[in-house]
Amino acid sequence: MAEEKKFPLLSNINSPADLRKLPESMLPQVCDELRAFIIESLANNPGHFASSLGAVELTVALHYTMSTPDDKIVWDVGHQAYGHKILTGRRDRFDTNRKFKGLKPFPSPEESEYDAFIAGHASNSISAALGLSVSAGIKGKSGERTVAVIGDGAMSGGLAYEGLNNASVSNNNLLIILNDNNMSIDKSVGGMSQLLISMHSSRLYNKIRHKAAIFLTKIGLLNKKRAASLTRFNNGLKAMLYQQQNIFEGMSVRYFGPIDGHDVIELVRTLNIIKEMTGPKLLHIHTVKGKGYKPAEQSPTSWHQPGIFDIETGERIVSENGVPRFQDVFGETLVELAKANPAIVGVTPAMPTGCSMNLLMKEIPERFFDVGIAEGHAVTFSAGLGQGGAMPFCNIYSSFMQRGYDNLIHDAALQRVNMVLCLDRAGIVGEDGPTHHGAFDLAYLRPVPNITIASPYDECELRRMMYTAQLPNMGTFVIRYPRGRGSLTEWRCKLESIPVGKGRLLREGTDVALLTLGPIGKSVAAVCDDAAKEGISVAHYDMRYLKPLDEEILHEVAGKFKHIITLEDGTVKGGLGSAVAEFMAQHGYTPQIHIMGIPDEFVEHGTTSELYSLCKMDKAAVMEVIQNIKNKGL
Repeated sequence: MAEEKKFPLLSNINSPADLRKLPESMLPQVCDELRAFIIESLANNPGHFASSLGAVELTVALHYTMSTPDDKIVWDVGHQAYGHKILTGRRDRFDTNRKFKGLKPFPSPEESEYDAFIAGHASNSISAALGLSVSAGIKGKSGERTVAVIGDGAMSGGLAYEGLNNASVSNNNLLIILNDNNMSIDKSVGGMSQLLISMHSSRLYNKIRHKAAIFLTKIGLLNKKRAASLTRFNNGLKAMLYQQQNIFEGMSVRYFGPIDGHDVIELVRTLNIIKEMTGPKLLHIHTVKGKGYKPAEQSPTSWHQPGIFDIETGERIVSENGVPRFQDVFGETLVELAKANPAIVGVTPAMPTGCSMNLLMKEIPERFFDVGIAEGHAVTFSAGLGQGGAMPFCNIYSSFMQRGYDNLIHDAALQRVNMVLCLDRAGIVGEDGPTHHGAFDLAYLRPVPNITIASPYDECELRRMMYTAQLPNMGTFVIRYPRGRGSLTEWRCKLESIPVGKGRLLREGTDVALLTLGPIGKSVAAVCDDAAKEGISVAHYDMRYLKPLDEEILHEVAGKFKHIITLEDGTVKGGLGSAVAEFMAQHGYTPQIHIMGIPDEFVEHGTTSELYSLCKMDKAAVMEVIQNIKNKGL
């Protein structure tokens, strides 16, 4: 009853069919209620905030004009899709969004028939939507419409242009909506950003052309063949008037806009006309990230994913314990190293704030490069920098690095380039779920020759590994570390090298050897004390490096222990456990090896503690394995 009073229209919309029953004149109120619902929900249940606020009118207009779920919408990236979830039957469960066993953090066909495609990584919408559109034609359902909503800087990704290039020559009924807010998480950069700005500056030309195309189509004078000729004429006219060519029209994709993305009535009327046009087309809308909530409009980067906040004051409610986040330690250490080593530069694919490289950007801007949402380019660009004599620190989230794998092999490792690849958000990342867990980097990196793979036990170890990596002739050096806070309040340790391929013994033991890699080792270190109370002596080794492995430690362990436990914050297939098992087999050792890590499946979303427990990677799980070893006889 309270919800109906507060949200009289929204509370009665349980599907887009309900939305479409409303008169067009009531849509602005629907937008107001939807925006208020998102603000109220996310103030207490954190999630991606500013992006979804900016897409409210577009979301309402799409579901009002399209016959969803028969018509397909692909959201790129999924940060924009909270309004979509709420309008498609998930409003009553939205308080479970991003929670363990609750709604998924991004669109997923497993969750709803209205979610046409997963969208956790950026720039995939055009390719995916093109495939859906072509598939509909093959099945004789050419009347079905497919929409790709691409925004938040995703147009800077190379995959978007690959899809765009193919769309221009394929038989399809694709509508691309470019949700242009001049932002990704941070401010958008690069030539595409400048092009979109120039399109806004030529708004009068675009508006006249847009209105003319709609009018000619309505009276039957503009068909597909004539549109192609008109597009070529427009290109020439535009080139003469503005000394530029619209890249979309240059690829034979019909362009409309830019129009105000917060005028829901204009959006509806425009969509109702252009949705009937055949062939690929692009509607360019201009929106404001964080629209409708002043603090988010003023600072969209910090309000991308703000956590819990007070709606009235905008005050962020942050739990501080004096312990920095790993990314903050990375950012501050990078500045410290760069001041001492003039060859050091920083490279990031559109994540300067997320990885704390914004600190270098502020201190030494001429040695900082944000390349946009382009992970493959970031790696190859860094390889070029390294080959040219610079010392690049390229910071990419672990799951995003999957897009740069070929670049790492072909452009960096093969040439033994001196560069540092820092993989932030490695391992289980929590509420962002399976698209963002950094589960695979250890397994996919380990087979690559000529690289070093390191993972720090704590923040001091991170600083020392960063120092080690930038020393002369280190080659391609990978450092991976997790999301969130570490464990040290005093982390500004002396910068000194850690010998490559050398681990360390943290605790002596005689019964079981526990081999860990990275900060997960610190989280389970206390298991040695618990085991001692049960009469089991556990030795704990921090391996530090996955590649090269510390073979001296492994020979020692093989000679002393019948039981070895390996624990890593990565997939059990191909990582530390596999490497240890391979070593033992190659050298004729026969200990019993218990491999612990992320299981061979995509792990859902939840808090890190919930997911460590689910994956049996926490202290309790390690203790259970130790107890089972004891029960079977040491």
